[in-house]
Amino acid sequence: TELRRLLAEVASNEELLRSRQKELEEQLLATPALGWEEAADKARYLLSLFASSPAAQDPRRQMLIARVLEDFVRLSSSQTD
Repeated sequence: TELRRLLAEVASNEELLRSRQKELEEQLLATPALGWEEAADKARYLLSLFASSPAAQDPRRQMLIARVLEDFVRLSSSQTD
């Protein structure tokens, strides 16, 4: 009984996550970025999706993703200084 309850809870959480992800993507598509920071936020989201795919499991691609995300942080902080 406990296992069935947990499985139902996981399925419910997965459905909620898919729904929230769809809402987020609709908002990201709705309007163009107003600046580089918003564009970087959209790119971060796409990179996170790619990072979880089998194609991104190559260590070199993982390093590229990490470096691009580091660049976003560095460049964003230099704009606010």
